[in-house]
Amino acid sequence: MDGVPLGPDGKPNLNAPAPTTASGKPDLSGVYQPNYKYFSNLAADVGLDNVPMTPEARKIHAARATGLLGYEEPDAHCLPQGVPKINSAPVPFRIVQQDKLVVLVYEAFNLWRQVFLDGREYDDDLNPSWMGYSKGRWDGTELVVETRGFNGKQWLDHGGLPASDKLTVVERFRRPRFGQLEIQVTITDPTYYTKPWTATTNARLLLDSELFEFICAENERSSQHMGPNITKP
Repeated sequence: MDGVPLGPDGKPNLNAPAPTTASGKPDLSGVYQPNYKYFSNLAADVGLDNVPMTPEARKIHAARATGLLGYEEPDAHCLPQGVPKINSAPVPFRIVQQDKLVVLVYEAFNLWRQVFLDGREYDDDLNPSWMGYSKGRWDGTELVVETRGFNGKQWLDHGGLPASDKLTVVERFRRPRFGQLEIQVTITDPTYYTKPWTATTNARLLLDSELFEFICAENERSSQHMGPNITKP
């Protein structure tokens, strides 16, 4: 892989400073492997007791956390994981960075996001979507991405933290060292949370790696055995 800093032993030095672009911004480009623990529980470091859920949200989460409602999880039906859950899916993603546009390409379900850095505003009436609509700006060494316009069908994590169509997600992408990416996520959703709350996830850079095709519904054999379709022996 071109541009990889080497240590005195000639091996890649993933603790070296992060690279910068020609314009002087941190270069986030690369293929990253997420930390799976945040896919299971976005609040793994925060603690679920510290997540400001409404009583209704706690009821929903408690029911989902048993695993008995797993057949209701969107990705169990090959539907998109949504944001921020997809950033911690157990397969890699790529960041492609330009001055006015950042594209995130996910191996998970072959999904992608566009983050516009051209100063555009949100439409007054966004068409509800799984991945939302994202715009970004630089705040020093951090790329700040705000995403709105969700359809309210996603789970925030595999454990079942709920989200509504009022959800707004603010991600702060930073690359503290060559081999690491951190994403601070702030969740604002007045339907299920009494105030905004923040968690920080991370991912590691993969060297000499590419994304593979991931067609979730190909050869799918699970739905006939899920939920109300389960038959007892």
